[in-house]
Amino acid sequence: VPLPWPLPALVAKPYDPDKLFPFLDEMELRALKGRIAQRLAAGPAMREGERPEPAMPQILPFSAPCRYALVTREEELSSWLGEAKRVGAIAVALAPSGPPGSAIPGSALPGIALSLKPGEAAYVPFRRAEAGLLSGEARGIGLEAAIPLLRPLFEDPGVLKIAHDVKGAERLLAGLGLRLKPFDCTMLMSYVLDGGQFEHSLESVVHHAFDERLPPLKEIVGSGRSALPFAELGLERARDYCALRADATLRLYARLKARLVREHRVAFYETIERPLSPVVAAMEVKGIKVDRSALSELSRDFARRIADLEKEITRVVGASFNIGSPKQLGEVLFEKLQLPGGKKGKTGAYGTDAGVLEALAPLHPAPALVLDWRQLSKLKSTYADALAAEIDEKDGRVHTSYSLAATTTGRFSSAEPNLQNIPIRTEDGRRIRRAFVAEAGHQLLSADYSQIELRLVAHVADVPALKKAFEDGVDIHALTASQVFGVPLSQMDALTRRRAKAINFGILYGLGAFGLGQQIGVGQAEAADYIRAYFERFPEIRNYMERTKAECRARGYVETLFGRKCFIPGINDRNATRRAAAERQAINAPLQGSAADIIKRAMIRIPPALAAARLEAKMLLQVHDELLFEVADRDVDAAATLVKGVMEKAALPRCRLSVPLVVETGCGANWTQAH
Repeated sequence: VPLPWPLPALVAKPYDPDKLFPFLDEMELRALKGRIAQRLAAGPAMREGERPEPAMPQILPFSAPCRYALVTREEELSSWLGEAKRVGAIAVALAPSGPPGSAIPGSALPGIALSLKPGEAAYVPFRRAEAGLLSGEARGIGLEAAIPLLRPLFEDPGVLKIAHDVKGAERLLAGLGLRLKPFDCTMLMSYVLDGGQFEHSLESVVHHAFDERLPPLKEIVGSGRSALPFAELGLERARDYCALRADATLRLYARLKARLVREHRVAFYETIERPLSPVVAAMEVKGIKVDRSALSELSRDFARRIADLEKEITRVVGASFNIGSPKQLGEVLFEKLQLPGGKKGKTGAYGTDAGVLEALAPLHPAPALVLDWRQLSKLKSTYADALAAEIDEKDGRVHTSYSLAATTTGRFSSAEPNLQNIPIRTEDGRRIRRAFVAEAGHQLLSADYSQIELRLVAHVADVPALKKAFEDGVDIHALTASQVFGVPLSQMDALTRRRAKAINFGILYGLGAFGLGQQIGVGQAEAADYIRAYFERFPEIRNYMERTKAECRARGYVETLFGRKCFIPGINDRNATRRAAAERQAINAPLQGSAADIIKRAMIRIPPALAAARLEAKMLLQVHDELLFEVADRDVDAAATLVKGVMEKAALPRCRLSVPLVVETGCGANWTQAH
């Protein structure tokens, strides 16, 4: 291809400060200017408090030769750490300390990998006195000796620490008295850029960024009962695994940082996602106290009631069978009892999910009894029994693990144990929450956003009637019932209000006439009339829904009020069912995502506010729109006032909502009392 200049003219020339610095000033690229000024040893000094960002080397392909060192002497580690201080950035990868696939880190850190430039990394194994670690090899630096060497670098404000999943690293390092600050997290960078498009494990992100494959842990140590503890691997094998991950993290950082700038995602990442890592790590480390005896009593009670239900099911059916077997249950319902509507799936078994049993419940007592049996069995196995097994023997607390990059909308999910799905609408579910208790001399404080998604739809859809109702403190479900069913507020009954509540939330989740009819117990035609009346009263909501679907079809994603991109992959799917599901997701994602952004902004601000007020209070859990705290008795009222104030102003100054956010607080000796 002919070039407009001769090749020698394309050689990189030295910077001309007289031309370059005024341009950098105009563009407000102060950190870049500082780096170049240092490099040239010329030009104006950086402003006080400015920290030059590290200059990242050019990315090398993974196929290029890699040099991974095994550092087993303190002098070698000191040399690496000194070089990191000179470079200004270091990628960190912790050796796995728990079983493969576990979200919960173990207590012993086998080693750490460090990378300063692509293709070069070092693995530092930690030698311990305990038998069986490091396969009996004597090589390695004692952990007690390594920590004082690592701490100055990890907390040096002039050295950027880069890791994939900083929250997980912070949780493990907290047990060693170490923290990473300042830091960048490549997992959260990827999540901000591509949330909902793929999972954000290091293996997945590397594959999508470079089309390269990182071996998963199970390929290194095995899986299941035969898995070898990572600390018992040979040092060279451990080095290759960990050093490669540190190397990959450094390469990812350069790639993703450039994308954040190019796609205008830096502010969102730096103000919402990145600051959350240490906050959530601290919550996980703190955990929440659980009354083991209360869980044992619940388990015994559930077992008795399950046994009674099994006897009653056997009696009404006239035969004994395995209630937990969908195949046997289907045969009993549709062949023995001859109930209508049985449909067989690909396996040849009848469908017996909750929807099928609910439809059959009016025709025979067995389906309703089976639903009760399933609910109690789940509560017993998933919560009463499993929660007891998760209690830490040392502190009597449960330490859940939050995933910060798992959902399309930005909401957290939790695991080991999952505390997001404990039912609260039933008495049995509330009994589970009653087992979560405060330490002596403390209370649990619950702070819950009231109807936040309905408030957000009133704002984004600009619905005058709803906005006025929220401003005046009117019961929004009663107002909807009055508008849709034509019932005066003064004559509102509980059933009509419950129907309106189902409509309010059903519309936001794209519920159709069939689904709404099932929820409120009316026919599909009647439910369709209610939906039609709803949109006639609130046409702005229909306009919002149609506008959002159209924008999503054109762009492939929707955005929250704070700029989070929620990708909806199936929005243009040729399959009508999948496309309809994606459209429902597109309608709700901006609302649910904005709610998630707001509570995250609150979570970032609350801990420093509590510390500044010198209140003895710790944030323990986040469950959807609720935050749970453990507070000293003397500080409960002050903490409740402070938390409420921060949460209600969390959208500011980025977003000025046209409806007020309202937070309801409560306190008590256990979670049920607090909520």
